[in-house]
Amino acid sequence: MTGKDKKLLSQKVNMQLVVISVGLVLLMLFFTFNTKRFLSSKNLLNVMLQTSIAVMLAIAETFVIITGCIDLSIGSVSAAAGMITAICLNGRMPVPVAILLGLLTGVVCGLLNGFTITVLGIVPFIATLGSNSIMRGLIYVILNGIPLSCSSAGKSFTWIGQGELAGWLPYPVIFMIIVSVFATILLSRTKFGRQVYAIGSNENTAFLSGIKVKQMKFKVYMLSALLSSIAGVILTSRVASASPTAGEGDETYAIAAAVIGGASMSGGKGNMIGTIIGAFIIGVLNNGLNLIGLSSFWQQVAVGFVIILAVYLDVIRIRIKER
Repeated sequence: MTGKDKKLLSQKVNMQLVVISVGLVLLMLFFTFNTKRFLSSKNLLNVMLQTSIAVMLAIAETFVIITGCIDLSIGSVSAAAGMITAICLNGRMPVPVAILLGLLTGVVCGLLNGFTITVLGIVPFIATLGSNSIMRGLIYVILNGIPLSCSSAGKSFTWIGQGELAGWLPYPVIFMIIVSVFATILLSRTKFGRQVYAIGSNENTAFLSGIKVKQMKFKVYMLSALLSSIAGVILTSRVASASPTAGEGDETYAIAAAVIGGASMSGGKGNMIGTIIGAFIIGVLNNGLNLIGLSSFWQQVAVGFVIILAVYLDVIRIRIKER
């Protein structure tokens, strides 16, 4: 890629970020003028807290989407990690060990996804759809469909999801910021990130240029699972229990956030800043509609329209590119 090409790509990315940033600001202004509580510091912190888990899952999904693949199992992976952590805590294991085993569970799930896709040759959509169903079913079987409390671990575990820094900034928001910075640097400033983009742009060309495509896909799915597991552990700490329904449907919002942020479903395009803004657009929309008093059912309808619009804009971008 020449310097001129890089400059043009940078301008396109920046314009994409400007557009969605303006969209987020307009959405916030709309709810500010239509509700009294939206712009309060308490509600804005609440939006950040509610969106923190979604941001981490969206970041996990973005890595996969940029490679031209998809991961429909991130919700189940996060739930599985939270469940194993809760089971270990109830078994009187030390908190760090319980969390480590929960994260390890997620990584193993990512490893299985990578194996199914790269070794067995099953397309990512079907492979991760199947693993999502398997993991969700196992979670229901193990928990017998009943949430498992882990409140016995006390503040040594619940501080992760319920604690606040300096008495006002929730720790989940801090973890979200750390994950966001890490993911942004990894994708934009490292060899790993460049290879992720290369695979998504043209897998055959990436292979011919010396990139170990199958190995990279393994790494990407394991990374996606690890980030999803971190989100799952934080959620379990926040509610002090592991629920069999935790994370259901989260993959839909994660994909939507990534696409709204500029990621292309055909691969090779996307960035973490855009994904984070996309996640906050959905978070603000949910929060604002709730303050207005709109039924949660209608909220799902509104979010669905946003998802369709985002994907349609992606289709338009591809058509313009092909002309």
